[in-house]
Formats: sequence, structure tokens, C-alpha cells
Amino acid sequence: MKHEFTLEELDQYYERSAERIDIDSYYSPDLFAKHNVKRGLRNEDGTGVVVGLTEIGDVHSYVIVDGKKIPQHGRLIYRGIDVYDLVDTCLEENRFGFEECAYLLLFGELPNWEQLNEFNAVLAYNRCLPEGFVRDIIMKAPSVNIMNKLAYSILAAYSYDKNPEDTSVKNLFRQSMEIISRFPLMAAYSYQAKSHYHLGNSLFIHKPQTHLSTAENILYLSRPDCAYTPLEATTLDTALILHAEHGGGNNSTFTSHVVASTGTDIYSCIAAALCSLKGPKHGGANLKVMEMMDEIKHSVKNWSSESEIRDYLAKIMRKEAYDRSGLIYGIGHAVYTLSDPRCVLLKKKAKKLAAEKGRMEEYELYEKVERLGIEVFKEIKKSDKAMCANVDFYSGFVYNMLNIPVDLYTPIFATARVVGLCAHIIEEVINGGRIIRPAYQNVKELAEYVPIDQRKQ
Repeated sequence: MKHEFTLEELDQYYERSAERIDIDSYYSPDLFAKHNVKRGLRNEDGTGVVVGLTEIGDVHSYVIVDGKKIPQHGRLIYRGIDVYDLVDTCLEENRFGFEECAYLLLFGELPNWEQLNEFNAVLAYNRCLPEGFVRDIIMKAPSVNIMNKLAYSILAAYSYDKNPEDTSVKNLFRQSMEIISRFPLMAAYSYQAKSHYHLGNSLFIHKPQTHLSTAENILYLSRPDCAYTPLEATTLDTALILHAEHGGGNNSTFTSHVVASTGTDIYSCIAAALCSLKGPKHGGANLKVMEMMDEIKHSVKNWSSESEIRDYLAKIMRKEAYDRSGLIYGIGHAVYTLSDPRCVLLKKKAKKLAAEKGRMEEYELYEKVERLGIEVFKEIKKSDKAMCANVDFYSGFVYNMLNIPVDLYTPIFATARVVGLCAHIIEEVINGGRIIRPAYQNVKELAEYVPIDQRKQ
């Protein structure tokens, strides 16, 4: 058997191999019901299977009355505090709130001014990468997808930690503060590496500013001229708060719990969660919204015509347009029913930003698609299911108005979410105590072993 292949021969081998994996022979979907499988770890009524307890975050979107799910407007709770209160108070007082949010999620209580100032000072002190990290880890082998580079960078950070394996609360908190501080730098520099080496653009490596907030530093580090407006910075700060936490059951946070339950180090837990967050059904969903909206902008000639917009959305639902998936991206959520508070709050910022940027016509198109998309879904699916737009519907539009490169959309989500991840990892270490190990029912019948000379050619 020869061990040298042309690229064409290898491709042909992979093609033949794929054909041998008989998709049609896989088990029938009916088997899920037969074995009472909770697909996606969800019950028949759409609620999540309860697999753990948490004090960090909670999502409210319905109540159960006499066994029936009654939809309600969504609420997102951080350590008992409504996210509406967090965001609205910071905007009213004209100050950045992501750092206060991070303190709340890590400590379980709101800080006073002295505690918040000390917390910010420690974040600022750690807002730098180890010597040689940018050159040796980020600039070498730049990735086409920034999320892969971030997972790689977090794993590499293990090697720069003098005490990486210690899972005591003190050490986990120290590591969490360093990860939260350094993650915006990893994201910005990973983007610059891709932009330079894959796209041929000039390379800009700015040093972080210790006196700036996380949101300000992201804008400062990602722009060639480091310039930004106050509205841009407060809008990004709001987005960071809204993405920082979403309960223990979302895919990436649950991943961090699963990995942490093995007793491994925090870098492995965070990297695994980032790999989950990358997926287009999770943290990458806003990219699909942007692609869909770009097609709608191109295909719908009259943006003020609701009938034309409705007709095109119907085509999407019937798998006749866009990616033929039959999905109107950004509409609907696994938990929220009448409203997603993150979407409500970000939509307000989107409107202000659109007015500042002269893009109100686009904003109004988004509003129409949001409203009409829900109506079209119910008409075509003949459903009375309570639905709403989710946070991804407006977040991509907001990032676009902030002139944030598309490659950084999901990494910015991740920059916020690492706070919640760190809090959950600490919680799992303290309260878990047992490795997470669910079961899969095997449905393949036993077969006889056939000697190799007797197998069909």
C-alpha cells in the first residue's frame, strides 16, 4: 500500500469514505420518543432539564399555572439583580457598568465605591499580556476564525501561569481576574493578526490604556486611530453587560460546568466553553442575522413596503430564499417568549446610534423585519407560540454601526461571557462535587465478528 498521495487522490478517498457512512441507516427519530430521550436536554414543553443549581444568573420568561406555560415578558437576573436596573442606572448616571457587573457576578453582591475602585485597579493592573505572548502565541499561525485563536490563546496562557493547576478559590479568583483583564487584548490582537496576515491590511498593535473601561479599551485597541465617541463606548458597554451571563443552562456555560466537574484547570474549562460559543447556533448567531439582513436589503427594493418585506420573509420561511434553512435568524428563543430583555435594551441603543450615524432607514427596516417575521412565522407554521426577537437580532447591527469588524462580533460576546464563565467555574468547584456524566441509550443491535478474509470486498 503506497503512502504517497496527490491532493486529488486524497480528496477522492475522503469522498468515498463519506459515502460509506450511510446516513440513511442511522436510527429513526421515533426512537427518541420510545426511549424518553430529552433531546437537547429539553422537556417536551420546551423547558430545560434541570441538571444543577446556581445562584449566579437566571432567566424568567413564563410561569406555570395549572400545568400550562403562561408567557411573560423576559427578565434576566444577575445574582438577584434585574439587568434592566443594572443597565438603566449606569446610563442614567453616565458611567460604565460592565466592571460593576463583573464584580456582582464574581462576588454575588453589588460593590460600594471603594470596592469597585479597587476592583477596577486590579483589572487595570492585569490588563497586559505576558512577555512574548503577542509575538509567540498570537502572531504565529493566525487563525481565519478569531474564536479558534482565542481558545488557543487561553490554553497557551496556562503555560505562562506559575500556578495553573491549583483549583483553590483564591487561585481561581486570581486567574479569573487575569483572564477577564487580558481577554479584550487577546481578541483585538488576534483580529489584527488575521487582518494583516490573511487580509493583507496594515498591522496595528496598540497598548491598552489602564484608565479606560473595558468597552473603551476594545474600541481603542481595535481601531487604527484609537478614536471613538462617548455614545459608541456606552453602547458597547451596554452590550457587554447584556452578554456577561445567561444562566447555567446555555450551551457554553454548561460546557464550562461539565469540564470543571472533572477537576481540571480553569484554562481548559474556558477554552472548551469558547469552542461551544463559536457555533452559529450560539454565539455566532448574530453573523447569520447580518447575512440574512444584507440579503433582505438587496432583495427588497422598497424598504417601506411591508407587503414586499412580508413576501420575502415568507420565501425565507418556505426555504425559497437566503440559506434555504427556513429560519428567520434572530427571531425566537429557546427560553424567552414575549420579549428578550437583552434585545429590548440593545434596541434602544441601536436607535440612538442609528440616529447619530444617519442610518435610521436601516433601523426602521430591522423593526419591520422583527415585527413581520413573527407574524409570518405564525401564519406559515400555523402556530400561536409566543415569540420575540432575541439579542442577536440587533447586536450585529449595533456592532456594524460601531465599525467593529465582523470577525470580532462573536469574540466581543466572548469577552463579556468569560465573566459569567469564571463565576460558574468557581461555583462548580465549590458546590459540584460530582463529575457530570449523563447517559446515551445504545440502539445498535449486536453483530457477529466476521474474520477479515470473509468480509465483502
